[in-house]
Order: sequence, then structure tokens, then C-alpha cells
Amino acid sequence: MSSPSDLRYTEDHEWARLEADGTITVGITHHAQDALGDVVFVDLPKVGRALAPKGTFGVVESVKTVSDLYAPCGGEVVAVNDALAQTPELVNQDCYGQGWIVRIRPSGADALAELLDAAAYDAHVGGQSH
Repeated sequence: MSSPSDLRYTEDHEWARLEADGTITVGITHHAQDALGDVVFVDLPKVGRALAPKGTFGVVESVKTVSDLYAPCGGEVVAVNDALAQTPELVNQDCYGQGWIVRIRPSGADALAELLDAAAYDAHVGGQSH
């Protein structure tokens, strides 16, 4: 599966989408949710929390493992996907849509500049052994 071309990606399998209001929506990639298996819990940060670039901000727990979530950029958490508290499986069902995890107000204008584009991310995951 090719990754959506309108998003940017971390090597740790988070995606980031710049929104019209300047915030950045973050979730985990199809590759990540597929590798995790059925997601049973998502630990969400508190709104207002300051995030460091590449710092952990939560965890995703699946039937197989627990995996840290990493911020694609520095900034402040301005929204969390509260729906995940009751229906964490949204991460599996619609990882690029209803399964989003947090929204960040980035601390820098070029917050996504260092992230991978879809082609580079697909090459990155294509080269990993499963």
C-alpha cells in the first residue's frame, strides 16, 4: 500500500498533516497499525502539553505489544482524539482519518521540513524486515 502523498512521515511511523489553521494533525501510519495488530488502548497526552521534537507523547497498546508515540515536531498539544478512549480500533480501521491521535500547534514554521515525503517513507518501510 502506498502512503498518502499529502502527508509527511517520521522514521518512527507517525504521519503528520498540516491543516489550514497551521496546526498539525498526527497519527500512526498504515504500516505501523498493521505491524501492531489490533489496537486496544491509546494513551493520549493532555491538551496544553509541550512536546519536544521526536519526544514521546503517548503509547499505542495492541494485542501484540506496546509502542511509544513520537512527536514529528515540537509544539503544543491543542487537541486529542477523545474518540480513541472508547474506540481505539479506529487506529486500525481508519489510521489516516478518524484514527488520528493528536493535533499540535508547531513551535516553528518549518516544523515538517525534516520529515519524509510519501515516496521516501515507502522506501524506508520497504527496506525494513518484518
